[in-house]
Amino acid sequence: MIEAPANTAERDAFYAAIEPESMRALWSVMGAIITPEPKSNCRPALWRYDSVRARLIEAAGLITAKEAERRVLILENPGLKGTSKVTTSLYCGVQLVMPGEVAPAHRHTQSALRFVLESAGGFTAVGGEKTEMKFGDFVITPNWEWHDHGNTSDAPILWLDGLDIPIVQFFDASFAEGYGDDQQPITRPEGDSFARYGANMMPLGYERAVPVSPIFNYPYERSREALERMKAAAEWDPCHGLKMRYVNPVDGGWAMPTIGTCLQLLPKGFTTAPYRATDATVFVGVEGSGRARIGAETFEWGPRDVFVVPSWHEVVHEADEDAVLFSYSDRPVQEKLGLFRERRGNH
Repeated sequence: MIEAPANTAERDAFYAAIEPESMRALWSVMGAIITPEPKSNCRPALWRYDSVRARLIEAAGLITAKEAERRVLILENPGLKGTSKVTTSLYCGVQLVMPGEVAPAHRHTQSALRFVLESAGGFTAVGGEKTEMKFGDFVITPNWEWHDHGNTSDAPILWLDGLDIPIVQFFDASFAEGYGDDQQPITRPEGDSFARYGANMMPLGYERAVPVSPIFNYPYERSREALERMKAAAEWDPCHGLKMRYVNPVDGGWAMPTIGTCLQLLPKGFTTAPYRATDATVFVGVEGSGRARIGAETFEWGPRDVFVVPSWHEVVHEADEDAVLFSYSDRPVQEKLGLFRERRGNH
């Protein structure tokens, strides 16, 4: 534990003298900036999907998708008010596109994921390829790719947006621009990227251009089937149940360079061992129901509810029925920098 030396009149006078010169004594603040454990204002929190959805439908009567550019309600961490952050490094929101609407094409240096919460005929187009958005699909919008969204059905479509906005802000590297038209031209057939890269094969001579998966839609149907097949083997991790990470088929790494995404299955009655890690994590209920005990707080969740576990907060998951959770965090960044740390059980 690093403690600041005791103040004296002479030291206080010295600190006051150097402050106008934009200097500060490290020894007076070292304990606050080099902490013995992760420390931030990020707090455990939960958002009920029904409440978020109702507010978005209300917003649809106030502003169109085109006027808003993106009709999204930010899920802002209650401990990080005014920052538009769900954790200290990540952003979370829920987006709504009404029947017949298009969210106009644009691009930005922030990378984005979409996790589809409700869709009867929505689509997203990324880099000249369009894909249908179905419930539970994990869709990637890479850094600086043109993207637009539309709704060809007669019902609202909603999805969760996860972006690395705070990371890009930290590096002061944000750029964005509009396409000019509402929709970009489609230059590749639907399903092209999955056919090329999603069947354990890759075009001969493929050269990696960017550090993100060339697959941009990971269908929930296939991911869920994999979990169900693994369930028969009953190889349950005590802290995670069955937890799989979405991968980049080029190198087997995380699907996105700044955001790690996972899907996990918890069988009925399963209670995980306590777990804590340095990557603050956003969870989305996909199927079933249960509860998350985060530190001293307990959060009951159901389908499409969203909750967040801050860095180095102990979490225990309990499943009332077979339950599936989607999650994302900044783990890829922490691993690259050698910062990631976890603690399993009560050690």
